[in-house]
Amino acid sequence: MTYQQTIDYLFTTLPMYSRIGSTAFKKDLTNIIALCEYLDNPQLQFKSIHIAGTNGKGSVSHMLSAVMQTAGYKTGLYTSPHLHDFRERIRINGKMISEEEVVQLVAKIKPVIGTIRPSFFEITVAMAFYFFAQQKIDIAIVEVGLGGRLDSTNIVVPELSIITHIGWDHMNMLGNSLQEIATEKGGIIKPNVPVIIGEKNSDTISVFNEIATQKKASIYFAEDRFSIDDYQLHFNYLDATVTDKEQKKTTIYRLDLPGLYQTKNIITVLQAIALLQQKGWYINDDIITTALANVKKLTALHGRWEVIHEQPTIVLEVAHNEDGIKQMTAHLQQLSYHQLHIVFGMVKDKPADHVLKLLPQNAHYYFTEAHIPRALPAATLQQEALNYNLNGHIYSDVNTALKQAIHTADKNDLIVVCGSIFLVAEVDSEAVELES
Repeated sequence: MTYQQTIDYLFTTLPMYSRIGSTAFKKDLTNIIALCEYLDNPQLQFKSIHIAGTNGKGSVSHMLSAVMQTAGYKTGLYTSPHLHDFRERIRINGKMISEEEVVQLVAKIKPVIGTIRPSFFEITVAMAFYFFAQQKIDIAIVEVGLGGRLDSTNIVVPELSIITHIGWDHMNMLGNSLQEIATEKGGIIKPNVPVIIGEKNSDTISVFNEIATQKKASIYFAEDRFSIDDYQLHFNYLDATVTDKEQKKTTIYRLDLPGLYQTKNIITVLQAIALLQQKGWYINDDIITTALANVKKLTALHGRWEVIHEQPTIVLEVAHNEDGIKQMTAHLQQLSYHQLHIVFGMVKDKPADHVLKLLPQNAHYYFTEAHIPRALPAATLQQEALNYNLNGHIYSDVNTALKQAIHTADKNDLIVVCGSIFLVAEVDSEAVELES
């Protein structure tokens, strides 16, 4: 098959969560174990760091990848979902897997697909692990897809496990309390493998401590050692003053990921680096500073408060659940702009009311939907938004909505596209430049 035929096969033949929702989620690890056994268990052939969490796991994954590759290590990065190109999911030192390599990997696995009947996600995980093993990487940064305990990535035996944040998302699959959700996320904790908890939460501390005790895993809460003393928020970067309480040292880090929520993620990353240093990985202060200032350049991370245009400022933000929107609105409150425009869409399986009630009422809204079956119809979203005094028109797609926002906005206004990862993925940045 050609590359396009291969991608069409993956997207249309295999059960895909982003397309059909929870029915694509396999509630055990049988398929991924069988796939990896067929591939000679590649997940056991490289070192890894395993990262779960409701929000923040993507940013933490990319930050750590930037640090490790800046330190000179051949670094694999597996993340999901992709925004624009399937190959974003599998990278080495920031470079996407080639089209030819994707074709070869699918051809390698295809003979057992009919027998095992894996999902799209299970196939992509197996492909990534096999590719990393073949390329003889030094370490892989592996982001959990959904949950943790039953996620297909949960067959690695990592150097470190990291859980960034626990919040309300995917409750239909993970549980209806923070304790239940934490239990699922805590399923990535492995025997005798250190685990880092990015945020302390009174509802979940006991859950993580209990699992770590059962697994004889050392547990570290990032904020016990590191604190954010100050920060300066800018449209394109964030300056964070961080104190290492153990070493009694304060450092100012410039991060090219400007979201306010990155203040939580950066101390998680620093705690991970401290443990990696203890394990013998060479990472000095200059490496950390350089890497954090160049995360987007080194790893091509998109959609995390990504400024794609100025005058008016247009931002892409993948915030799509209750906690993510809370963090985004907190960020907005600290910025200076004339008028706010929000291009907004959601998926059906998220509780829209939980998110809509958090959005600012003084913004102009442009309700739209992604071109996937899971998308919540824009008309439905508009009607629900009226309950929270959020007013706006509906548009058939995100680019039509964004075009109207650009025409309406003045040069000192701010336009934010958010509410769904899949909506952000459909933004045509080139068309934005032409339009404005």
